[in-house]
Amino acid sequence: MEFTYRCMDCRTRYPGDTIRYLCPACASKTPSGEFISGLLEVENTLPDPHEARSFSSFSPYPLPDTRAFPAGNTPLVKPLELSSRYHFSRLFFKLDSLNPSGSFKDRASLMVAAQALHHGEQAVVLASTGNAGSAMACAGAAFGLQVVLFVPESAPANKLMQSVLYGAQVVPIEGTYDEAFRLSIEWTQAFGGVNRNTAYNPMTVEGKKSVSIELWEQFGSRIPDVVYIPVGDGVIFSGVYKGFRDLVDAGLTDRLPALVCVQSELSDAISRAWKTGAPLALSEASTLADSISVASPAGGRYALRGLIDSGGWATVVSDTAILDAQRELSRDAGIFAEPAAAAAWAGLRQDRQRLADTFGDDARIAVLITGTGFKDMGVFSSSVTMPKAIPPTLEAAEERLQK
Repeated sequence: MEFTYRCMDCRTRYPGDTIRYLCPACASKTPSGEFISGLLEVENTLPDPHEARSFSSFSPYPLPDTRAFPAGNTPLVKPLELSSRYHFSRLFFKLDSLNPSGSFKDRASLMVAAQALHHGEQAVVLASTGNAGSAMACAGAAFGLQVVLFVPESAPANKLMQSVLYGAQVVPIEGTYDEAFRLSIEWTQAFGGVNRNTAYNPMTVEGKKSVSIELWEQFGSRIPDVVYIPVGDGVIFSGVYKGFRDLVDAGLTDRLPALVCVQSELSDAISRAWKTGAPLALSEASTLADSISVASPAGGRYALRGLIDSGGWATVVSDTAILDAQRELSRDAGIFAEPAAAAAWAGLRQDRQRLADTFGDDARIAVLITGTGFKDMGVFSSSVTMPKAIPPTLEAAEERLQK
């Protein structure tokens, strides 16, 4: 598919024949180093509505053999107990926790792998708090790409171990994600390769938009009324918005769903900006949901556009509510989600009266479950205690189970 890049600020277009990250006329930096302007978006040549069959019809690059890395096409699950409890008859969870590396980030990594292979690049460089890194490392192993990953040393050990086992060159740094982001860009500028950083590389949005195409297909060539999205840097939200916008522009639907941005109250830069016009940056982000713990969201401006255009809203939840939602998903839906993914469900629970008043109890609702709970087992250390062993007798079992 032919495509062009377009600057989100000055609207200048650039040909898609080379790898591009920023508009040279508009790129600027904040003091900590992340780019806040000059980001590029992709303008696709959209398919004829009678010929669109799947995400490949909307992809800017030919996808590599997805049998090696089957990202996407994740199931849409109906949680029977929770649907009944919260009185939403058409509530569904999109289980991106079942992607190859266990997270939604596999979608972007597949597209960046396609970009690298198309341009003959052998290395991919990025910064991550865990999921993007393990996703890219997994894709790199599948397609023979070298992956260089800069991570804050506080990133969950389970995620870092994934990346190491997949063969990535993992470089923990004494600092934050934002500092790892800056260092990864400096490394790419000095030594080459494709930089996968979210928002910085516009192909991350293009990969993540595949979930919207799938939701449209899974809802019977219709879009849901509402989509709940856990948000940190804003790029998943931007990708979901871009996918639905492409469907509208291709003539396959006539409206966008309401997109709901769910953030922890300890990492809520985008929500604050939407509600009050505050700057898209915090002094720090400290939520236990590490995958959405971002002080300066690189995709914040694009996410705000999607919030406004879709008629959606931002919901902020506490870390306590996130952990409670995580336990409810496990106990009553059989869905083991990491805290960041459970945030989306926490947001819906908080919004349930608003949803009922606005859409009714038969609204088509999709909740994105963006990562498996096995990604971060450390969050359970203070809240879950394993039972003590008992003697292997019926009497001991009866005493334990009938307490």
